[in-house]
Amino acid sequence: MQVDFPYHFDGRDRTAETTEADHIRDLIEQILFTNPGERVNRPEFGAGIYQLLFAPVSAEQVATTEFMIRGALQQHLGRRIEVQDISARAHDATITITIAYRNLTTGATDKASFTMGEGA
Repeated sequence: MQVDFPYHFDGRDRTAETTEADHIRDLIEQILFTNPGERVNRPEFGAGIYQLLFAPVSAEQVATTEFMIRGALQQHLGRRIEVQDISARAHDATITITIAYRNLTTGATDKASFTMGEGA
């Protein structure tokens, strides 16, 4: 079992645990919502998608976003997952990012969606 994110205690007053599949989803979330430079001892960690909230929406911006996310996931989780597809959709002031991936340990495929912005 893995430590659940965000960190909290379970009903036994112990550190909450989670499954491997949920842990990988938690790791993806941490990478997406951490800006590079935010972690003191790991300044390269993160995808920095918060900067997208105020960027103009265009086909080029969506392609850049997908490329940026793919690079961050490959750098930090390349030994655990294989990213199969990334889609970023903007609607008004909300961005939804969906990532399809394969767990390299189990071979299972999964999808994770994350929303940020006003409607999140």
